Amino acid sequence: MIYFLAVLAVSMVVTYLLTPLVRMIALKLGIYTQIRDRDVHSQIKPRWGGVAMFLGMIVGLAAASTIPYLEGIFADLTPVRGVFAAMVLILLVGMADDAWDIPWMVKLAGQVGSAVILVVHGITLEVMPVGWLGVGGPWVQAFLTVFVVVLTINAFNFIDGLDGLASGVAALGAAAFFIYSYLLTLSINAFDASNLVTLLMAVLLGSCLGFLPHNFYPSRIIMGDTGAMLLGLVMAAGALAVTADVGQLTEGFRFRNIPAYMPILLPLAVTLLPLLDLALAVARRTARGASPFSPDRGHLHHKLVDGGYSHPQAVLLLYFWSALFAFGAVSLYFVEWWIVTLLMILSLGAAVVFTLGPWLRRRARRVNRAAAEQALRERRLRQRRGEPAHSPYEPPQEPGPAAAEEGQL
Repeated sequence: MIYFLAVLAVSMVVTYLLTPLVRMIALKLGIYTQIRDRDVHSQIKPRWGGVAMFLGMIVGLAAASTIPYLEGIFADLTPVRGVFAAMVLILLVGMADDAWDIPWMVKLAGQVGSAVILVVHGITLEVMPVGWLGVGGPWVQAFLTVFVVVLTINAFNFIDGLDGLASGVAALGAAAFFIYSYLLTLSINAFDASNLVTLLMAVLLGSCLGFLPHNFYPSRIIMGDTGAMLLGLVMAAGALAVTADVGQLTEGFRFRNIPAYMPILLPLAVTLLPLLDLALAVARRTARGASPFSPDRGHLHHKLVDGGYSHPQAVLLLYFWSALFAFGAVSLYFVEWWIVTLLMILSLGAAVVFTLGPWLRRRARRVNRAAAEQALRERRLRQRRGEPAHSPYEPPQEPGPAAAEEGQL
């Protein structure tokens, strides 16, 4: 564990130190956001924050290659090269989009290309642990891999709308995935925890933690599509690569019952919030006849801000939801399922109350205001009719001490 934490620290420090330099370069080149109707921020923000995150991850991977304990990860460089090449491609596509706002079809082609690179280098969806079923033949695996990668990339891209939101959600997901992958690897080989998925989650978590101090509200730089798509790609690569590890567990059936479904459950739990936002956005835009990739101001984070939450409050609330699902899924590895279910029900209830709080308070104020206005109208109507000002069903209020003293004077 200590070696992975050291790599995590390297990625975090490098990202933190390079982000101001990237910010300065982006400002000099004019790579910054314009103020648009759908945006929450009211000032221009330099983009390309994802470049610093990319460099932090790459330096972290390079540092890991020098650690003897992790040398097993680099014994076969094919998957490592595949992840690196896919990251480079998605980085270039994101930088181009942040600089020139390229057509969505070009951006989609880049996303598909990065997924194909993973497939070519052997990172595919190999096994689904539902009865230990393999995933079809090579072409089926390739198609499903491309679908998962493109879906995850766009899910993280769609959720990147508030300062610190995408990087924080990705950090929480990477932390949960890191814990699971580390324990999964130890269950395969108790003497060797070196694993590509664990390493990817370590550098991903480190880069997110290094970027957050610059990106949390009020941010000085945003990651842009460069960073959001990079986060989705690395998260998807980890989710796909872990299925190969699950295939090694079929012998002896060491992962039974609920833990056996973790390779399905955990990626869904980690990306549930981005995927939900993506699904709602596609349905909303398709219903009005627009392109699913057309921007609007209907995302979950927009709803929270428009509903009464401040910018940081909305981000923290979405952190809570993400942590709830991600670590709730991981806890199934440690705790009995019925205990986890009970705690999840209680936590979900609290999350719903927190989320609906502003709407419930506004509704209560509207009801009280309507009741007061109705009572005032009835009182005025009775006065015009020469009736007592108070309702016959409600006795008049007794004058308070202040009114009594005023009468005595």
